[in-house]
Amino acid sequence: MTNSNSNSNSYISITQKPISIKLKASKTTNSFHYKLPSPHRFSRYFVLFLSIWALLSISQVYFSPLPCPHYLWRLRPDPHTTTNDEFWTWARSGVTAFKPCLDFTDSYVNKSRTPVYKRYMVVVVSGGLNQQRNQIIDAVVIARILRAVLVAPILQVNQIWGDDSEFGDIFDISHFKETLKHDVKVVSSLPATHLMRRRIKAPLLPFNAGEEWVHTNYGEGKLDKKSVLILRGFDSRLAKNLTSDLQKLRCKVAFEALRFQAWIEELAERFVRRMREEGPYVALHLRLEKDVWVRTGCHSGLGSEADEVVERERASKPRLLTSRSKLTPRRRYLAGLCPLNANEISWVLKGLGASRKTRMYWAGGEPLGGRDALQPLRADYPKLFNKWSLARPRELDGLKRKPSVLAAIDYQVCLKSQLFLASHGGNMARSLQGHRTFLGYGKPIRPNKRQLVRLFLNTTLTHHQIRSKIKQIHTEEPSDFTNNNKDDAIAYPAHHCMCTP
Repeated sequence: MTNSNSNSNSYISITQKPISIKLKASKTTNSFHYKLPSPHRFSRYFVLFLSIWALLSISQVYFSPLPCPHYLWRLRPDPHTTTNDEFWTWARSGVTAFKPCLDFTDSYVNKSRTPVYKRYMVVVVSGGLNQQRNQIIDAVVIARILRAVLVAPILQVNQIWGDDSEFGDIFDISHFKETLKHDVKVVSSLPATHLMRRRIKAPLLPFNAGEEWVHTNYGEGKLDKKSVLILRGFDSRLAKNLTSDLQKLRCKVAFEALRFQAWIEELAERFVRRMREEGPYVALHLRLEKDVWVRTGCHSGLGSEADEVVERERASKPRLLTSRSKLTPRRRYLAGLCPLNANEISWVLKGLGASRKTRMYWAGGEPLGGRDALQPLRADYPKLFNKWSLARPRELDGLKRKPSVLAAIDYQVCLKSQLFLASHGGNMARSLQGHRTFLGYGKPIRPNKRQLVRLFLNTTLTHHQIRSKIKQIHTEEPSDFTNNNKDDAIAYPAHHCMCTP
């Protein structure tokens, strides 16, 4: 808990009519003699004096900061933290000096000049917006490998929200076609001549499938002018370590071709302007929803009742927990596999040097525990906003059941922030991390959760030591060129899609 009123002014209300005391001059001399007031008038002045004195005493009681409960003492701000100027200087220091560089080889360019055979590929993409983005990127790459015409991707209806948005409702399809015209031919719909053509029973794309596998199983006499290839269920299955040209194509699709509809970008830009009213801002992607805690097999830190809710949901749907299912929540936490909760995110921000005045935008769904789940973060950073708190009346009307549009707004506002931090991994964090690197937008912060957990559990460290080590951990993280995941061109585009100026 912080002393939110420590800098506020106390006010005393005083009557508008001034109090005057008359001085009567002596008739016999030029000097003044002070006449004492009568006992009755003296008592009136004395009562007034007592009233003012009492009012001053009361104001000190009501306007003085309340003591902080002992269990929230760790959340108090450090009086020796850096100023916001120092924080933003540090945030800008990590911006890469590289620039986008999508120069394809002569072989790739020459193939692009040859006519495309009338072989059509239809893809059905599922999941949330950012999961769909990943599948669209891979679909373009597969179409390029097969030299097939790509029909505008079909977005599978979200069964939970009933979101029936189509590709053209979310993305600018004209821009998509124009940007990729030298790489893959894209059409809005399957031509009437192919509506009744033979559908290929394509095998499911295995994990880490490479270019050769795609050629062997989807091409080589199977896909011709008399057939249509329909793909679904291929999320994150195409190999990460493709040829240099195909890696560049991935970047081109992700960071240049997939542009949101103009009205979505304009709405997001309004929120960006509101967030920038007092200068730069931090964007947070908070993975605090109930289904996230269920799927990760972790405890939320909200208490036993919340843990029981998660355990019951997990027991009724064991299929949701597919990764390292034998690990206990405690062991998962120690291994750095759990999302950071609001209290831990607040610690990270304070360790990085963000002051209480820093404006924060948080993206994500309704947290488990509702508004109370964000209280530790809001206590330290009261200027905490999301799209709903920034929106004007009726500005988001009609979008509550359009999660893809809402996710697109969050994506754009996070993209334009000076610093972006995610409480957990995932498709959105991965895409934003790479997109911001590609465009040179602010410092990428990838929380090292395994090391953070060790700090949080180390009772021998002072609060100042913990904050210093948090800053050190996230200042010395490896560059995009030395990172072990450098094959992932979307999250780490510098290695494949950028070069020195």
